[in-house]
Amino acid sequence: MYKVLLADDERLDLEGMRRFVPWDEMGLEVVDAVNSGFAAMEVIKREKIDILVTDVQMPNMTGLELAGKARECWSDLKVIFVSGYQDFHYVKQAISMNAASYVLKPMDDRELIDSLRKITDELNQERKQRETEAAYRQMVPMVKNELLLQLLEGSFDPETLKVLSEQYGFGDIGWPANVAVLETDDLSWKFSSGQDIDKSALLNEYSLDLVRISEERDVACVWRIAKYRWALILGSAAPSTFLKDLITYTKERYPFSITIGFGEPAKDVANIQFSYAQALQALEYKMFQGKGKVIDFAEVRLAETDQTENLNIQLDILFEAMSGYELVRIHDEVDALFRLGVNLKSKWSVHNFAMYILLKLENYLQTQNEDLFKLLGMDFKSLDIIRQFETIDDIRSWLVHRIYEISETLYRKKQNKNWKLIHEVVAHIQSRLRESITLREVAEHFEFSPNYLSHLLKKETGKGFNEYVISLRMEKASQLLRDTKLKIYEVADQVGYRYMPYFSKQFRDTYGMTPVEYKRRH
Repeated sequence: MYKVLLADDERLDLEGMRRFVPWDEMGLEVVDAVNSGFAAMEVIKREKIDILVTDVQMPNMTGLELAGKARECWSDLKVIFVSGYQDFHYVKQAISMNAASYVLKPMDDRELIDSLRKITDELNQERKQRETEAAYRQMVPMVKNELLLQLLEGSFDPETLKVLSEQYGFGDIGWPANVAVLETDDLSWKFSSGQDIDKSALLNEYSLDLVRISEERDVACVWRIAKYRWALILGSAAPSTFLKDLITYTKERYPFSITIGFGEPAKDVANIQFSYAQALQALEYKMFQGKGKVIDFAEVRLAETDQTENLNIQLDILFEAMSGYELVRIHDEVDALFRLGVNLKSKWSVHNFAMYILLKLENYLQTQNEDLFKLLGMDFKSLDIIRQFETIDDIRSWLVHRIYEISETLYRKKQNKNWKLIHEVVAHIQSRLRESITLREVAEHFEFSPNYLSHLLKKETGKGFNEYVISLRMEKASQLLRDTKLKIYEVADQVGYRYMPYFSKQFRDTYGMTPVEYKRRH
């Protein structure tokens, strides 16, 4: 509703306007009706008024003076002047003040109502224009991110470069340029009991801070690529100490530190994707190098980088064994994991290795809508027990028993009655992932009401219907990217996406990387 203030020193006229105009019907609310300009200004200073209806001639402060003062408070205020004076002098002044209308006394209610309807239409149009502009402003970073990701993944075309250069200043990059990928550290902060919305707000604040600092230091491009990750392109004009300064700045002002993977120089735009891939690969080396530093790809030993990639593959195999409650296989896969860690050269590296496994386990359990610490009946601080073990065998033994517990808990959950029904529902949804599927259609198939099925699904999985369908689609997409030679757009089509940018965004939100990156790694 738009807010209206009435001002007229003649009480009968004031009461007539209040009673005989269908305010509610027109979407208007009369905030107050006052009989002096001074009383009107008190209201105007107290709250936002959209429409002022005022008599021209009032004692002490005229309607014209009131309108002028009111416009100083609210520049977009619409004014309707009401007067029994037909002298052109008043009309001329009203026009000079950009009055929305001028109604003569004795007042015709219909004339006033028509004026109010016209103003309401104008306000609606202005609001629609503001909403359109706001939506556009929100779309700008999304479009920019998508175009930059196309660039980094090597899937760009000349039109992409043209838009980036003309609209986003990409042409100002000084070549050669390096790509850096920044990631927040501090698992205790990521997994703390604080509200997700508070963390999201803090990360959004950090994103804005990061953009501001980068612009001040001549860093060409900064954008967010995942919940805890950002990418930067540093041209030749960027200060050589920028990344180290950024690490220090973040540590001093935020409850987390950052680690940065740094790719080798790209001599031109055609080679920028290779620098990006190297930055991502260098960041994976954090497990061995530690957090809170810049990890330069040129300094990363290839053998240990390969070890990191092998570790991720081995973890995927372990999680598959856990999902099937295969205890013997779980034991064997944990042993295989720790064989990868035999070359670690310090106690600190071994502890970091174990923490990395737990981080990946937590990420996996999140895709199953489970919480690692709830399943273990402990909080993050309890993981300090890992630092108390004297040998890698002690850590392996502790970890395998914890994984047994988690796998058994997940297995028991699957055995209850509701889970069996949910399993059938999931199987039905999985068979139709390529189609546009709705809650009502699935409910009718199983002869349930949509509300009941939605409640059951939420109770057993912790996710709403649409959220769960997306998780199944992302799981299927990741399997197709790993195990088939299908192109990215073919995978998207297989799981029900016809718009590639939307598929890429949802995949990146789920796995922290784009489909292209995921396919390349696996």
